[in-house]
Formats: sequence, C-alpha cells, structure tokens
Amino acid sequence: MAEKEKEGTISNPDFVTEEPKAAKASEKGESQEAGVRKMVLTGKLDKGGFVWGTGRRKSAVARVRIKVGDGKFVINDRQVNEYFSQEYDRDAVRAPLKALNLVNAFDVYVNVEGGGSTGQAGAVKLGVARALRNYDENLLKDLRDGGYLTRDQRMVERKKPGQSGARRRFQFSKR
Repeated sequence: MAEKEKEGTISNPDFVTEEPKAAKASEKGESQEAGVRKMVLTGKLDKGGFVWGTGRRKSAVARVRIKVGDGKFVINDRQVNEYFSQEYDRDAVRAPLKALNLVNAFDVYVNVEGGGSTGQAGAVKLGVARALRNYDENLLKDLRDGGYLTRDQRMVERKKPGQSGARRRFQFSKR
C-alpha cells in the first residue's frame, strides 16, 4: 500500500498533507511548524475522490464518505444541525474529527438508516472514525486511544415468553 500513497495539499493551516518538497525538506532535518498535522493518503480513493467508512450501532447502519474540503457535514441530504436535534448527538458525530483537530479539513457525507437518533449518532461516529483511519493509517493510534474505533456491541435484550418484557414480569396475583 505504501507504493500507492497519494499526496496533496489542503488549504486549512492546521492540516497539511505531505508534499514531495516537504518530504525532502524533512529528510534534510528542517523542522515543520509546531501544531501542524502532516498526513499522507494511505487509503484508496473512489471515483469521486472519497474515502469510505461503515459504522453500526444497535440497528442503525451508516455509510460515511469523507473528502478533503472545508468542513461540510451532511447526513441524509441535511445539515448535521438539522438532522440531529440533541446537542450530544451532534457532538458525538463530530468527536473523531475534534479529537484530531480536523473539523474544518474534511467534508463528510453520510447515509444512515435504521434505529433511533442515538443509535444513528453512534453509527455515524464509528463510520467517520473508520473513514479517517482508511484515509491515513497514522491516525490509528489517536483514534484507538479515544475509543472511536471500538464498535458498541450492546443491543436491545429480547422479550421472553411468559413475561411482559425482557426483564419485567406480569403482575403476580395471589388470589
């Protein structure tokens, strides 16, 4: 995969992908500015220049595409602030990008279906993290340390026969 590395630049000053000239400068021992993240595309781009990631949570499935851009976040053809009404859901889907200081570096496009709002937010969060990992393998450690690449396997417990729910029993009557 190292032989197929793609390189390019991004207009965001906090985010720089390695260019051939910058790589030669770093080999000579010249230091780069502090706080600037260097990235090298190690994943595969599709026809539109996107890198994909898939996330799942409960019964929700999110298909996430990221592309170098200016920070757009679109979920099912709506802005993230319109799609998720709860603040914690909006924060959850942006969490992997915030952890890496890449909020304004990528455009994120998501198709999500199934489940409720919290399940969909968890699925989108995992999908974004996987897409970032697919974009640059060097981000793996930071994403792992933040817990963004771990799938939450908790599911709804099934209803049992002879009970009114998974744990709840029918009311007991002595007479």
